[in-house]
Amino acid sequence: MDFIGAYSPGNLQFLLSGLMVTLKVAVIASVLSFFIGTLVAILRYAKIPVISQVLMVVVETIRNLPLLLIIFFARFALPDVGINLDIFTSAIVALTVFESAMFAEIIRSGLNSIEKGQIEAARSSGLNYIQTLRYIILPQALRRMVPPMVSQFIALLKDTSLAVVISLPDLLHNAQIINGRSVEYVIPTFIIVALIYFTINYILSIFAKRLEARQA
Repeated sequence: MDFIGAYSPGNLQFLLSGLMVTLKVAVIASVLSFFIGTLVAILRYAKIPVISQVLMVVVETIRNLPLLLIIFFARFALPDVGINLDIFTSAIVALTVFESAMFAEIIRSGLNSIEKGQIEAARSSGLNYIQTLRYIILPQALRRMVPPMVSQFIALLKDTSLAVVISLPDLLHNAQIINGRSVEYVIPTFIIVALIYFTINYILSIFAKRLEARQA
C-alpha cells in the first residue's frame, strides 16, 4: 500500500473535483425531486379522480424499480426516442425521477399526519381548500417532514455513486481512475473515499436527529 503516492496533491485534488460533481448532482436532483414530489403528493392528497390513481401507479412503479435500471434507461434508452442527454444530465434525470417518487411518499405522509380537526376549523373559518392547504396544512407538514427528507437526501447522496456505471466523473469514478494508476493505491484511495462519504453523511444524520428531537 502506497499512502504517500495515493494521497499526492494531484490525486487529492482529483478526488475533490469528483466530490464537487457528486455534491452538485445530489443537490440539483434533490431540489428538483422535492418540487416534483411535492406536486405529486398534493395531487394525490387532494384525491382528484383518475389523476390520483394514475399518480399512485406511477409512484409505486418507480419506487419498486432498481435505480440502476433507471440510470441505464436515461443514458442508453432515451436516445432511441430522440432524447440525447449528456452523462451529467442523464444522472440528474435518473436520480430526480427515482427520488421524486420517494419524496412524494414522504410529503404525502406528512400531509396525512395533519389532524382533521385543524382542517375542519380552517374551512369553517372561511378558508377555501387551496388556502387551507397553503396556510394550514403545508407549513405544519413541511416542518414534520424535515428529518425524513434529510435522511432521504443522505440516501440520494450515496445513490449518486451508482452513476459510475455511465462514467459520471464523480468521487467514486475518479477514485477508480486513481486506482488504475497503481495497485498500491487501491486500499488507500478507497479508505479516503469511505471517510469522505462517512463524514458528510454522518454530519447530515446528526442534523436530522437533532431536528427530530426538537420536534418531539
